[in-house]
Amino acid sequence: MIHLIKLCVGAEKVEDLIAWQASRYGAGPAMHVTRMWPKRAPEILEGGSLYWVFKGAVLARQRVLALDEVMGADGIARCAIVLDRDVVRTEALTRRPFQGWRYLKHEDAPRDLPKGRGREETLPRELAVALSEIGLR
Repeated sequence: MIHLIKLCVGAEKVEDLIAWQASRYGAGPAMHVTRMWPKRAPEILEGGSLYWVFKGAVLARQRVLALDEVMGADGIARCAIVLDRDVVRTEALTRRPFQGWRYLKHEDAPRDLPKGRGREETLPRELAVALSEIGLR
């Protein structure tokens, strides 16, 4: 199994992503459409997730349900990464900016926060990053 990692552009915090997906997709699965099709698709579909980077730190993930081909308005085929609507908060993991998506090995992925902590108020991003940098994720 392998995961994907992507910057969550336009979102400052996990709640922004959740609200945007709810307004765009209602109760159905969410999607992220990208130009490139993952060459390691079978490994992703074995239980992989898309990890979201918010302002320099991974803070959440969503399980990848499928990879579907969709046609863009320009007639070019693209990959729709179909995501479970359940957004799982993770320990903070600092990440430098990058373009597009990247593969993330399972052993390098941040751990999920315990279930009960998902309802806690989110730490300020700067504090979560600082704790991660000193090894107190």
